[in-house]
Parts: sequence; structure tokens; C-alpha cells
Amino acid sequence: MRKVRVASAERTDVIVELQETEKARLEILLEELSDVLKELPEDDEQFALQVVPGNPPRLWIDLTSHVVMGRDRRTYRFIKDTRLGRTVILETDEAGPIADCITEYIAERIIERERALEADWLLKRLGQDAEKAMAEAEERRKAEEARARKPLPAGTYWTAIGTFFVGLALGIGGLIAYAWFYNPLG
Repeated sequence: MRKVRVASAERTDVIVELQETEKARLEILLEELSDVLKELPEDDEQFALQVVPGNPPRLWIDLTSHVVMGRDRRTYRFIKDTRLGRTVILETDEAGPIADCITEYIAERIIERERALEADWLLKRLGQDAEKAMAEAEERRKAEEARARKPLPAGTYWTAIGTFFVGLALGIGGLIAYAWFYNPLG
């Protein structure tokens, strides 16, 4: 019984040491990213950049990506969770290339966020312009309706009636002239 307990304790010590080694390697990677941490905007809370202990320990970059050590406890794995599943972005034994990849990832995310904010501003601006155009169109429509409802001056009715009768007389005169001068028989 004693031998089993001692063996179990030794295995537990080895597992704890391995986890501590993984955590230490992730902290070394975090130290390489210290310059990136200093350059992050103060108001940008999308990046965590902290080592979280656990089984296995992880260096969280943001809510969807993290670095974890591989099964051999020496390989860094930069992983991103997507709607289609987990994707390994980079897997390497050295901290330098993974730090460069994380730096590039952070830069892309910052630019992506700036573009999204710019798109929000542009959509808001276009919405304001559209509202302004719609208000102007409504004002024009109301002005046309007001003009249509406005009564015509009294002389306008008599001018229209007079024009009608003059046209009627000219039409009748034209028909009579046509019949008088055009004689198909003769």
C-alpha cells in the first residue's frame, strides 16, 4: 500500500512539474510580447494577453485565440476557435516565430476593429444623408400638393374655354375646306 501511495505521489509531482514547465514557457512567450503589450491602445479591451493556469495552461490572446503547449511540452501551438472549429494558426518549437505571429494577429485585429468603427461611422453618415434626402423629397411633394390645391385665377377658366371653341371652329373649317377642294369624282 505504501509503495502505491509513494508511486502515486511521484506521478502527481511529475504532472505538477510538467504543468509548471508549460506555464513557465508560456510566461517566457508573454515576456517576448511585452513590447506589443505596451503599444496596445488603452481603450481596446479585446486582448487579454495573460497566462491562465489549468490543465493545460494557456496564454490567452483574445476571447477566441490562445497559445497552448503541444503534447511534447516544447511546441507552442497558436490556436483560434472559429465557427467551423479549432484552427491551428502556427505550431513551432521557438518562441520568436510564435511571438511574431501573435504580433501580426493583434495588428490585424486592431486594423479590423478600426475598419469596423469606420464603417459604423460611414453607415451613420449615409443614414443621415438619406434621412435628409427623404425630408427634402417630402417637402417637395408637399409643395406640389399645395400648388395643386391652389385655385386657378378666374381668367384661366375662360381662356381654356375660349381656346377649346377656337380649336373646334378651326377643326370644322378645316373639314369643310377639305371636302370643298378635294373632289374624288371630278
